Amino acid sequence: MSTDETKEKVKRASNNTTVLPNVYPEKKDIEILVKKAAEGKKDSASVQLFTSIMLFAHASRASDVHIEVGREQGSIRYRIDGILQDLFVLPTTVQNRLISLIKILTHMHTDEHRAPQDGRYQFSTPKGDVDVRASIIPCADGEKAVLRLLSSESHKLSLEQLGFSPTDLVKVQKATRRPWGMILATGPTGSGKTTSIYAILETLNTRDVNISTIEDPIEFHIEGINQSQVDQVAKLTFANGLRALLRQDPDIIMVGEIRDQETAEISVNAALTGHKLLSTLHTNNAAAAIPRLIDMGVEPFLLASTLSCAIAQRLMRRVCTNCGEKIDLQKSEVEKILGEKAVKELFGDKTTVQVVKSKGCEKCNNTGYHGRVGIYEVMEMSEELQKLAISRVSSEQIENQAIKEGMTSLLKDGVAKVLGQETTFEELVRVMRE
Repeated sequence: MSTDETKEKVKRASNNTTVLPNVYPEKKDIEILVKKAAEGKKDSASVQLFTSIMLFAHASRASDVHIEVGREQGSIRYRIDGILQDLFVLPTTVQNRLISLIKILTHMHTDEHRAPQDGRYQFSTPKGDVDVRASIIPCADGEKAVLRLLSSESHKLSLEQLGFSPTDLVKVQKATRRPWGMILATGPTGSGKTTSIYAILETLNTRDVNISTIEDPIEFHIEGINQSQVDQVAKLTFANGLRALLRQDPDIIMVGEIRDQETAEISVNAALTGHKLLSTLHTNNAAAAIPRLIDMGVEPFLLASTLSCAIAQRLMRRVCTNCGEKIDLQKSEVEKILGEKAVKELFGDKTTVQVVKSKGCEKCNNTGYHGRVGIYEVMEMSEELQKLAISRVSSEQIENQAIKEGMTSLLKDGVAKVLGQETTFEELVRVMRE
């Protein structure tokens, strides 16, 4: 059968209403479909299984689906609330069919098995359409696929819903209202930086301003915002794209990530010439954003006068409200695990504090957690911090001065959410050790 015939067959099978797009399957339904796909040779059986896998992933709030290959069998793992969970086991033949199906759906080369490939497609759910970014890479025993689910719901969070403390929220809103300057979201991969930047963009998105972005890739499409994607083949890099955007009469510019000296310098100059610029940066905390950009070649005096605020963040899993239970946490237990600074933040003068512990139930898939909450530190530039930036001091000195001026550290915000019983002590330890 030719490739075109196969594509047409898959297209017809994917429109099969046996698995209705308005009904979420259960885990047992997928396990039955795995057996049917293993027994049958029809493309429709594999399409039906794949459709159910993706619908179940969306219902489970998974951000990624890993379809992995092994010597004897394949497996499917979902990343839920930042943690990978094994969900299904697949015969190798079924796993190979799913990989072929993904290639067809995302317009990859079906006859290429030795080179990495990327693609996109979209599927429907009871809550709307979901964009999927697919990546396939060859492994020792075959090919592995990772599918990133980009649901429109996840970027519609407002600043108020992200989990900022009242004090930090005021600082971010203040920086957002400034007509110029640079706002940076910092943190490791998967810490929610892009979600925070999108929340700020949604706040700024009105018809009296021109908002333009250069992203790699475009994670969510926002009505009213001009979004461009990095394209290495067309030589559209962050730096080149940013230069082009400056000729597009922008009021607000969003750069997906500052990765190199050229992008950093153009970003700072854009903010200096009256534009509001939003971007992300990989640093461990907010204070480290200053020496990081200076190391990239940005002049300290330019950075000091353009940076409005830096937001450092992490994501912690929320404890399941259905099975979480209150416990007394002893100071003596914590001293063995955390440092003196963390112990002091958590206990103060007390020897015991009441926190919540996760147990696990059917509602949270026996993980004890359901959803995530952000912890933040928001460093807004002051005259003293500007002087320190110009003096090229260490990030530690900048952080100490920012805390002296009232900045809430990541640790302190995390402790507040543990004491507020939004999350667990174990989750604080996991996140702060990353």
